[in-house]
Amino acid sequence: MKIAVTGKGGVGKTTFAATLARLYAEEGKHVLAADVDPDANLGLALGFDEETLDSIIPITKMRKLIEERTGSGEDNQFYKLNPQVSDIPDTYSKMVNGVRLLVLGTVETGGGGCVCPEHVMLRRIINNLVLHRDDVVILDMEAGLEHLGRGTTESMDQFIVVIEPGARSVQTYKNVKRLAEDLGVKQVRVVANKVRNAEDEEFVRSKIPAEDLLGFIHYNTEVIDADRQGKSPFDFSNTVKEEITKIKTIIDKGL
Repeated sequence: MKIAVTGKGGVGKTTFAATLARLYAEEGKHVLAADVDPDANLGLALGFDEETLDSIIPITKMRKLIEERTGSGEDNQFYKLNPQVSDIPDTYSKMVNGVRLLVLGTVETGGGGCVCPEHVMLRRIINNLVLHRDDVVILDMEAGLEHLGRGTTESMDQFIVVIEPGARSVQTYKNVKRLAEDLGVKQVRVVANKVRNAEDEEFVRSKIPAEDLLGFIHYNTEVIDADRQGKSPFDFSNTVKEEITKIKTIIDKGL
């Protein structure tokens, strides 16, 4: 199973991605969670300690590795577009609570995009994770889908956009759906987070097609407490676990 979780910063997509990863790990699945968000904090949400996370260098910042694999360098303007990356997930990931974490980092693509060694490396690794690994793979993405290609996205089982009950979040969902359709992906699903009451639920139902809505995660101060203490929400809130378990059941039935 390959799932890409996306959404604007601050909506709670990392909480959702991490909890989903740990639920699959709890079932005994081999789970690899990849952090492709520039504000990389998936590790804390999975349960890593800060000291371990501080020791992790994102793959896109490993200049020597990128030069070795792509053949790039100051004296070489040409580089490989298909570098060998199949060993990278096992070599550079770290395990906690049954989940392997691979911090990929991101590449500033700018308005016109970027075809640089770092971007080639990043896209190639994501492609390998989605197409060639038997693990459950959960990608914690930023809101854009620049690092995904047509071949990669067509092999995704789910695109899940985490939103809040607000117009800007709904706009993000629409943008992701449009980008995904351009990449050949028909199914983009939604999880609504930080839902406070029936009015919030009604707002979401009025904006998101019923077939795209996976469920709700309600506003929960336990998640805030977990974040304040640098702990995994999975270990801190049974309510969040129960709500995301219901969403997971729907995901599993749909595959």
